[in-house]
Amino acid sequence: MFSIFKKELHTYFYSLIAYVIMGFFLTIIGLWTWVFATNNVFQSGYADLAPLFTMAPYIFMFLAPAITMGLLAEEVKLGTLELLLTSSLTITQIIIGKYLAAVFVVAVTLLLTSIYGISIYYLATPVGNIDIAALGGSYIGLLCLSAAFIALGLLASACTSSQLVAFLFGTLLCFVCYQGLDACATLANWGQHTLWIIQGGILYHYEALSRGVIDLRDVIYFSGFITLCLITTRTIVHVKRSI
Repeated sequence: MFSIFKKELHTYFYSLIAYVIMGFFLTIIGLWTWVFATNNVFQSGYADLAPLFTMAPYIFMFLAPAITMGLLAEEVKLGTLELLLTSSLTITQIIIGKYLAAVFVVAVTLLLTSIYGISIYYLATPVGNIDIAALGGSYIGLLCLSAAFIALGLLASACTSSQLVAFLFGTLLCFVCYQGLDACATLANWGQHTLWIIQGGILYHYEALSRGVIDLRDVIYFSGFITLCLITTRTIVHVKRSI
């Protein structure tokens, strides 16, 4: 598993994919947080990063599938997946190794945005007058959300041998799982089941963590969601191998 992890990291950082993704995210989110948003840091008058945590999920809807679209699709297209499966590595080890490599790239990207947190710390009046708990919870929520999107992107990559199809399908899955159930709950009167439907979506649990309260139920939700996606991905790869 560790060998797959190192191989994918080598691919990301030596082919400049990781640097392009990081640069794109930091540029877009930086401009949105400090310049473009109507409630950007300078215009809102509050020392917080609300614009960043509002916009970041939508950027990751595209970046996560872009990171994962070739992890399995390209392996199938080139026939190298069969070579991996004939080695001593199991399907589970291959999938987890690739997944962790993609999550590592996202985690490094989020770590680089810590400069924004340091900036608002010193911009606050008095210095340091910010809600540290909410800021930390928002970062934890964003990491959990991006990890879930990576799992969805990897699942999409397992379904096809085309990177473009994997990207489009992964983006669709991320959008549906993030806002689909929440939107569905508002389209009709579901009565007492409305809250249950909303709680099934990622948005509800992401917003809960962003309040700065680390609820075990939210952690269990993301852990279960990611595990389910990885198990589904393994099942798809196993079925394809058997055909």
